[in-house]
This record gives sequence, C-alpha cells and structure tokens, in this order.
Amino acid sequence: MSSGTIGARFTVLYAVVFLLSGAGLLGLTFLLSGGRVSDVAPPPGLGSEQQLVLQLQAQLEQVHAQQQRQLLAGSLVALVVMAVVSLLVGRLLARRVLRPLRTITSATRRISAESLDRRLAVTGPADEVKGLADTIDELLERLEVSFVAQRRFVANASHELRTPLATMRASADVAAAKPGQAASTVALADRLRVQLDRVDHLLDGFLVLARAQHGGIADAAPVDLRDLVDVAVRELSAEMAAKELTVEVDVPAGTDTHGSPALLARLVGNLVDNAVRHNETGGWIGISAAAGEEVTLVVETGGPVFDQREVDRLAQPFERLGGERVGSSGLGLSIVAAVATAHGGRLGLLARPEGGLRVSIVLAAVKTPVPA
Repeated sequence: MSSGTIGARFTVLYAVVFLLSGAGLLGLTFLLSGGRVSDVAPPPGLGSEQQLVLQLQAQLEQVHAQQQRQLLAGSLVALVVMAVVSLLVGRLLARRVLRPLRTITSATRRISAESLDRRLAVTGPADEVKGLADTIDELLERLEVSFVAQRRFVANASHELRTPLATMRASADVAAAKPGQAASTVALADRLRVQLDRVDHLLDGFLVLARAQHGGIADAAPVDLRDLVDVAVRELSAEMAAKELTVEVDVPAGTDTHGSPALLARLVGNLVDNAVRHNETGGWIGISAAAGEEVTLVVETGGPVFDQREVDRLAQPFERLGGERVGSSGLGLSIVAAVATAHGGRLGLLARPEGGLRVSIVLAAVKTPVPA
C-alpha cells in the first residue's frame, strides 16, 4: 500500500490516535500512582524500635519506587509494541472499510461506452457507500440513454439522407445527359456528382461507425486478416501507382481472428486507405502482422515528422493531421478504433521519430487447425 492512498492515511491516523491515547493513559496512570522516591535518613535521638520502623518504611518506599520504574519501563515497551500492532490493525481495518469502494472502483473501470448497460448493483445497508453506488448507477443509466439516442439518431439520419442524395444524383445525371446542354451545365453536374459522392461516403462512414459502436456483432465468424489485406491492397493499387508508392506486405498465414467479416474488412480497408491517402509521393507503406495469443496488424508509412499529441487525437471523428480537409472525411481511424473496440481489440497510434505514422491493431487470435 503506497503512502499516497487513502488507506495509508487511515492507517497512520489510526496509529497516531492510538499512540497518543496510550501515552496519555500511561502518564495519567503514573501520576495517579503517587510514586515518589524517598530516601530519608532517620533523625538521631530516636529509640532503636523507631529507627527500625523508619528504616523499614524507607526500604518499602525504595521497593515501591523501583516497582514504579519497572512498571514505567514495561509500559513504554508495551506502548511501542502496541504502536506497531496498531499499524497492522489499522491497515486491516482500513482495507475492510475501503473494500466496498475498491469494488465500486474496479466495477466502474470495467464499464465503457460499449457496456453502459452494466450496473454496480451494490447490496447491503443503506449507508454512504451504497448511496454512492446507486448514484453511479443512475448516472450510467442516463449515459446509456444518451448514447443509445445519439447512435440511433446518427444511424437513422444517415439512412434517411440516402434517398434525397440518390434523387439529387439522378437529377444531375439527367440534366447532364440532355442533348444540347451547355458546357457549364455539364461541368456543374460533374462537380455536383463529386460532392454527392463525398457526402454519400461520409454517410456510409456514419453508418459503419454507428454499427460498430452499437456493440452487436451478429455475423461473427473466423476471418483471415491476410485475405483482407490482399483485397485492400488490390483495390487501392491504382491510387498507390499514381503516388508511386512502394508497398511491402508481410502477413503470414494463420493470422485469423473472430468477428464480423464486413466490419473487419472495413477496418483493414480504412487502415490501408489512410496509409495511401496521407502519404507523400514516392513514399512507402509497410504492412505486417504477427500471430500468437493475439493478432497484431501493423501499417507503417513514411513522411514528415508529426506531433504525438496531434496523432493521439486521430481516433476521434473529424480529426485530421495538420487540419487537412481535402479528400478526407475524418472518420477513417475513428471507424477503425470503433471496430477494434467492438471486437475486444485496441488501436495504437505512434508518430515515428524518423517521420511518418505507425498504426497497430491488436485483436484476439483464433487457433486454426493444422491439416495433417
């Protein structure tokens, strides 16, 4: 137990109070005992019987004083021993008193945005600890309602906006296809289609993000990450060639995980797309994976040196390096983080000291049987 915890402070407080009480009790006992050391010589001129009585009284007082000194020394030793014992007893009592708080803290740490339906449900007498636990449960309930409403709104709004977008795209196509249209009208229709595609891509990202954050994975199955990487690299080969990127892929066999094939494909696709989109012309991309108790997928890129504090914010929606806006919805890595969290994994972002970015995904591994 470290000295900075409340348990240590309770232990020290208990020991100090016990030590002061023991010292006060010891001093009071010594004063009330009336112990005085008398060494009085008998006056001359007294009879032998009286002198003998006085000598006996002096010896009794000396014995009494010696007993008091022995009692005082023994009491001091007992006080020191009990001070040590009080530290141990205080530590045990502090642990027992703070045990409900540690239980509440541990349970609260296990509750995240994806498990807001869990509650502490502390039982026992209606004391301050149970009141605190009930207050936290009420807060979690309000947060759950707010998160569910937010995700439902995002999903419904993204879905409902697809119909007017499709109508606008069809109208632009019809207007541009009419014979005799002016060149400015055709150019305007082309620009409108590009913007509509960007909005459609943004809505698609919202839908995937809402689905990943909702926590339910109904289509879970074994997924080979090597196949997903091959598909993502093949789909983005034209963009890689346009930027003259050098791509090195080292994903061995057996890098299987368990989850939604659609969401994991989006995760890998976003990782590779982010590496291509935010790379420099003539740069490089390294994609590697390692399998063990967990599967780790790493995508590295070269480029300029980034600030780690800026990189840490990339997992949030609409965050971009350097505040760039062109060609990026700002949802790529936030979708990756949400999909990884929904599968019990985690996202790691590291600004490489020599320049560029290192993105890692850690997921649970699936042991595939080796054919005989």
